[in-house]
Amino acid sequence: MGSRRGPLKSAVPSNLVSPVRRCSRTACGRPAVATLTYVYADSTAVLGPLATYAEPHCYDLCAEHSERLTAPRGWEVVRLADASGPARPSGDDLEALANAVREAARPQERTGEGGGGPRSADPMEVARRGHLRVLRSPDNN
Repeated sequence: MGSRRGPLKSAVPSNLVSPVRRCSRTACGRPAVATLTYVYADSTAVLGPLATYAEPHCYDLCAEHSERLTAPRGWEVVRLADASGPARPSGDDLEALANAVREAARPQERTGEGGGGPRSADPMEVARRGHLRVLRSPDNN
């Protein structure tokens, strides 16, 4: 005699499953904003931005749980910066950029090959700008 039941149905209707990843903590249904990974060899817990996809050995945490995260005694917590927001350059970055533009706009000084300047100290060095050096390709001797 055949079964009166139809095909097996999912316990949770598909229209109720949210595509948003949730916090891995028990009884927390808030959306996840960070991913926690343990590096057992280094006794380190790494908390970073939400991973692209869920992995079996990582834990997704909401904002509240990621802020309150503590590691076991003797372990270190490494919090990686969230790159989702726009990075704002500091004043030092802008000043260094302005100095580099000014330096690049200056006409190059020509010195002879036997001039005794920094070029004669290193035959591979073609030019110098602050702490940066322009090197000649080893193929173009």
